[in-house]
Amino acid sequence: MRAVRALSAALLTLGVAAGPAAADASPSPSQDEASAPTQAGTSFRTATEIEQGQQATASGSTGDYLYWSFPADTGQRPTVRATVKLPETHASQTWQIDVYDGLRRRQACQYGAQTRTAGADTSSVELACVLRTVRAWSEPWADDPLPGTYYVRLTATGVATADLGLPVDTGIRVDSEDIGGSAAVDGSLAEPLVPGIASKPEEEREDAAVLAGLEPEDGWTSGWWSDRWVWTAVGGILAALAGVGGYALTRGTGRPSRVPPGA
Repeated sequence: MRAVRALSAALLTLGVAAGPAAADASPSPSQDEASAPTQAGTSFRTATEIEQGQQATASGSTGDYLYWSFPADTGQRPTVRATVKLPETHASQTWQIDVYDGLRRRQACQYGAQTRTAGADTSSVELACVLRTVRAWSEPWADDPLPGTYYVRLTATGVATADLGLPVDTGIRVDSEDIGGSAAVDGSLAEPLVPGIASKPEEEREDAAVLAGLEPEDGWTSGWWSDRWVWTAVGGILAALAGVGGYALTRGTGRPSRVPPGA
């Protein structure tokens, strides 16, 4: 009981001391939010780099092409979301987002509103594109998403002439779901599809000026690890235990006492 009382008093003291500090603390923007880009590129080569989980913003004009780029690694299923705030007065407009991989191949969306039409009385439009899971390796003829840099292009199509050049505010965010070993394949790329990554020898790549500098927080995995290794190991252990248990159940208790040794 004495130990319990001492522990309670210590916890109470800590709570009283932490109370004023918590009351004085004021929320402040996170580092990611403070460093999030506030502009977009106008082509693949000038695409603005954003990290996954960042809320990037940009101002533009109706009819412009706005470009961003982000890294996506093996096992991730990226979701791209874009918001466009339209001017008060405008005609009907159709907005669209397209996603391209490091080879600038257009990637199809599994689902999501990739294209939406905003009526004359609409103040904003929201778009979304959920890509297929990024694979560690693929056949050369296939169009599967592979690890590397991905590009997002946002633009309006079918714009009335009177609306061309009207100012708009855009926001974009990329998040990924980790699919894991269910999407794992045998094989991996020698290098992720990052423009410029193979332009210099390997020993000079750390200082090389690549066209896309962002990479996943933990680096490129290139498919060397997946949770299939864990399930394979667990399956092997369970199989061994099942074999030992089966042997113990079927071997019996040895020779019966009533049977002579020479029989």
